[in-house]
Amino acid sequence: MTNLSSPSPRRPIRELPDELISQIAAGEVVERPASVVRELVDNALDAGATLITVRLQAGGVRLISVEDNGCGILRAELPTALKRHATSKIASLSDLESVHTMGFRGEALAAICSIAEVSLLTRVDTGIEPHGWLLDGRSGELQPVARAVGTTVEVRELFFATPARRKFLKTDATELAHCIEAVRRHALARPDVGFAIWHDGKLVAQWRAVAGQGLDALRQRLADVLGADFVEQAVAVDWPSTETAPEQDQRLRQPLRVWGFAGVPDAARSRADWQFAYVNGRYVRDKTITHAARSAYEDVLHGHRQPVYALFVAIDPMRVDVNVHPTKIEVRFRDGREVHQGVRHAVESALAVPRSVAAGQTPDAPLTETAPGPSATAHAAAWAGQQVPLAWQRPDTVGQRVSDVEALWSSSTSPAVAAQGSGPLVNAAPPVPLPAGDWPLGRAIAQLQGVYILAENTQGLVVVDMHAAHERIVYERLKQQLDAHQITSQPLLIPATFAATPAEVATAEDASEVLAQLGLEITPFSPKTLAVRAVPSTLAQGDPVELARSVLAELSQHDASRVIERAQNELLATMACHGAVRANRRLTLDEMNALLRQMEVTERSDQCNHGRPTWRQMGMRELDALFLRGR
Repeated sequence: MTNLSSPSPRRPIRELPDELISQIAAGEVVERPASVVRELVDNALDAGATLITVRLQAGGVRLISVEDNGCGILRAELPTALKRHATSKIASLSDLESVHTMGFRGEALAAICSIAEVSLLTRVDTGIEPHGWLLDGRSGELQPVARAVGTTVEVRELFFATPARRKFLKTDATELAHCIEAVRRHALARPDVGFAIWHDGKLVAQWRAVAGQGLDALRQRLADVLGADFVEQAVAVDWPSTETAPEQDQRLRQPLRVWGFAGVPDAARSRADWQFAYVNGRYVRDKTITHAARSAYEDVLHGHRQPVYALFVAIDPMRVDVNVHPTKIEVRFRDGREVHQGVRHAVESALAVPRSVAAGQTPDAPLTETAPGPSATAHAAAWAGQQVPLAWQRPDTVGQRVSDVEALWSSSTSPAVAAQGSGPLVNAAPPVPLPAGDWPLGRAIAQLQGVYILAENTQGLVVVDMHAAHERIVYERLKQQLDAHQITSQPLLIPATFAATPAEVATAEDASEVLAQLGLEITPFSPKTLAVRAVPSTLAQGDPVELARSVLAELSQHDASRVIERAQNELLATMACHGAVRANRRLTLDEMNALLRQMEVTERSDQCNHGRPTWRQMGMRELDALFLRGR
């Protein structure tokens, strides 16, 4: 048995051979065939390619060939291209601090050459030589060959020089899947480039270049790569929007821009495998962006589900360091808080618009006031030039005033409100024609089991969970009140004391201003005891100790500004849940329609405060299929 405690013999310090240095670098850059594919496609894009073809054998172990129609490499530069730290992307420290290309480290090709057989076939459009050149990476031999303008890099027998590394590779099918994923990530970022992947002589994936540019081109590429369902269940993200920055040059001067598509909460998955984030066109895994995007879904995502998105961040290259990791998949921002706020605000703004309105069903007609109705908040409106009944009046602001929400559901609003728990299971009324232009969520026609509202629109049937929908309306209005600094606290007649840990005592003392903003007053009662002397007025009936402990725990672990918002939203969600209309409450058609109109103008009204959906659409085709119509 070897004695592990015995000292090892002294070894002299020496320089490593160049080949060993390259093999060590290869261990950092090349993890599997997909790593080679990523590096070679990076180079092809930097060369201005508009068509890239990837050919693989045995999952990329036997052969990786990346062919492009880019600018090519000059004959005189070919031998240098395979040397360590040789690149055309940077020439000085200032270039390194402002990288505009996909590749720049100058070590990928040399590292690959040290563990595989590499050949490079290229031709430039100089008009001097009517042919291309083939370079053998092992021997350095250079010979003329026929080829169109562009470059082909062939990598054969990956890890032949390091057989131990080859043993860690998975099956051919698994390695092929990783290679396809690497190309797919590039394809999402470059709709203007066509991609094709061949494996063992068979075409396994192809995405043609998309005409046009901007969000329209990205939408088509996302549909091609991720499927039409992704686009159908996603909303466009474009921040700052054209409304906030109407002039194009003003948008270009913004230090940060975020665009792309964010999946609706209903499209969330159990795994975070459909989260694509790009910084200046480069696919990255960044905790700042991931956390910002996930926090934008806090109010609308149910449980531990993971959102889906493809987000693109454009930022001044001087404000981001891409030279953090050899694989260039990690970045470091100069101002991470700026990026976090920008991404979060961009996604939140996109998700805030109700999908019924965002789908384009609502006519873009101006609202005009008419004679006031019985409700204090309802304003008579003209929709598409036609007078709308009082029950369908659209308010002039997002959400209702809290006092009016309470009045909306009181029995005094309408004498026709049925007694709770009594009456028929379905409260129906004879149909009437929809007004010109239609309403996104239609008009109410019935109430089912005192829980759901049934409405009719031009597409078919809309089913609404009335408690969940009303809860969101109240919640959003309360958040507006809080933003206006209208939250109040109520002193406790007898302070609630509890034994506290040293960390809780320190947090209470350090974050007294933060606690005051939350309507809480927590002060030391003794060296090991804290006293809760005031709580938010709306939670005066709750457990002050439990509230204090949870808030202090959050404050001790997270950034204070973020905790304030999260804690406030949790408080408001509790308030909204208690203030919303309960199940088994009988509503009149006027009340149902009033709720539908409020949903159409309330942000994030597609989900309740807990992330559950508030309404579902059943189209006529779906209904026809249930009854086998047309067969």
